[in-house]
Amino acid sequence: MSATRRPRVTAGSAVRHRPWPLCRQCCGVALDMGSARTRAWISGRGLVLDVPTVTFPGAGAVYPIQRGAIVDTPGTARMLDRLLGHRLPRFTRPLIVVTAPVLDGVAFRAAARTAVEVLLPRSVLTVPGARAVALGAGADLSRPLLVVDIGAHLTEVVLLSDGAVVDARRTALGTIDLDSGPPAQISEAVAGMVTAMLRQDRTSLTLDALHRGPLLAGGGALRPEITYHLTGRLHAPLRAVAAPHTAAVRGAAALLHAAHTHPSLTASVPPTPRPH
Repeated sequence: MSATRRPRVTAGSAVRHRPWPLCRQCCGVALDMGSARTRAWISGRGLVLDVPTVTFPGAGAVYPIQRGAIVDTPGTARMLDRLLGHRLPRFTRPLIVVTAPVLDGVAFRAAARTAVEVLLPRSVLTVPGARAVALGAGADLSRPLLVVDIGAHLTEVVLLSDGAVVDARRTALGTIDLDSGPPAQISEAVAGMVTAMLRQDRTSLTLDALHRGPLLAGGGALRPEITYHLTGRLHAPLRAVAAPHTAAVRGAAALLHAAHTHPSLTASVPPTPRPH
């Protein structure tokens, strides 16, 4: 697998580059790699990708990320090179911010860091998907917050306090499962996870966040049948994020902007633990 980027050749065989800010240190990419869709935000250009998470190593299609886990790291790297290699300016080393599932995130982050090396990053930061959603929604992180992120193949319920993860639950169910099961199935799973949080929490954080109203994101937030069932099961107001399917990548982009504005943030972020 080569990390060399292909030159951009026009019809006249002259190599040209896309316009880019003079500050090459400002080059950055925010990535949200889900089981169904991969979304990318590039500094100065906004959202440039919202495509299926798939690669084509041979005659057929291969899906390198399944149920929130990177199962094919080389395939993920090939996909990123195909989708983004030609979109980045030459002779730059971008800062990359990657969203990751809260649970099993160590394995995901380790694989993601390996895969994004194909883009020759100068630094890689990871952010829990729920925190990225909250940032993308412009939520007040000074108060307890429940984030319900219903993706295509994975649903996470995460409790944040001061922006940090306090508790998290997940289920391998998503909107794709609606084809074989009733919408109430996902709502019941989410309600069960919230109930388990309430029972385990010896403080008032979960209850306060529930009364405030869970933040609903992911493609599931666009399904009115899920919202209807979930509102009835939780007996709490749901706050759907604007453009919920892109909230995570927008939040990663906000973190990317903050890191560029305050470069010390990059240096102060501790390295992501790698599995032993």
